[in-house]
Amino acid sequence: MTRTGVVIVTYNSGEVIGRCLDSCRHLPVVVVDNASRDDTCALTEKRTGVRLIRNPANSGFASAVNQGVGELDTELILVLNPDVELQTGIDALERACIEDGAGLAGGRLVDASGRSQSGFTVRRFPTPLTLIFEVLGINRLFPPNPINRRYRCLDLDLAQPGEIEQPPGALLIFRRDAWERLGGFDTQFRPLWFEDVDFCRRARNLGLRIQYVPSVTGRHRGGHSIARLDWAEREVFWYVSLLRYASKHFPPYAYRGVSAAVVLGSLLRTVVGMVRWRSLRPIQAYSAVIRFAAVSFVSGRAGDREMCGSYGKAVG
Repeated sequence: MTRTGVVIVTYNSGEVIGRCLDSCRHLPVVVVDNASRDDTCALTEKRTGVRLIRNPANSGFASAVNQGVGELDTELILVLNPDVELQTGIDALERACIEDGAGLAGGRLVDASGRSQSGFTVRRFPTPLTLIFEVLGINRLFPPNPINRRYRCLDLDLAQPGEIEQPPGALLIFRRDAWERLGGFDTQFRPLWFEDVDFCRRARNLGLRIQYVPSVTGRHRGGHSIARLDWAEREVFWYVSLLRYASKHFPPYAYRGVSAAVVLGSLLRTVVGMVRWRSLRPIQAYSAVIRFAAVSFVSGRAGDREMCGSYGKAVG
């Protein structure tokens, strides 16, 4: 029996899905489509040996991964983004994943020219200060700061294998029994962002080691599905998932610090956005974020999506 099955979650991925499927054609593949409006499903259905699940609505990345895992009977599961094209075999990734004490492993993501995608291929778990720097824009304005360097593992040699904290869900392999022990991906993180960070964090909390295997590489285009989302929705989705992660993994006092930073950062982004685009649209988006963060600050935990007003319905 084949040891590894592949789960690919798609959303308007017609432009990239072909190469992704070609790169893993020797493995059993399940494509879970989150209500694409392009030709993703039509292209997938032409492939033999690929199972397609059509969701009538966008159920989110975490839910779709869980669906895909449920359709496979393999010992190991490889989650691939549709804009990732495997450049090598995955034998080394499989071996690392089944080592004693291990449960997950990630490969090396490279760009079109073959350069490692530093800052994304491997990260450490975000701390409260990390997220505060993120939402205040400090990491973008001053990338060399020590908080950002540590978070994005800019101090690591990506050519060297080793134990890591957080490989991205774009190229992530895990044992089925580890997924079962964790109860799968947390579907509260929807439609996307921080679900893979949370999954890895919970795995580490169980004592499972996560390995980095740079000899297994995938060419990663990056952000193709995200680019198809409305800008305002992207902002709300990211902040809500960030706050949900902070609520789940940080103590209340630290979570309140992150929430306060989100409020301040959103106010600053509102002003900058209005000036840059000469539009009042940033007010609508960031007022939804501010509402969610402010109520969460008072309660000490992430609240319901309905706090985001009309955007809450879009989040699910």
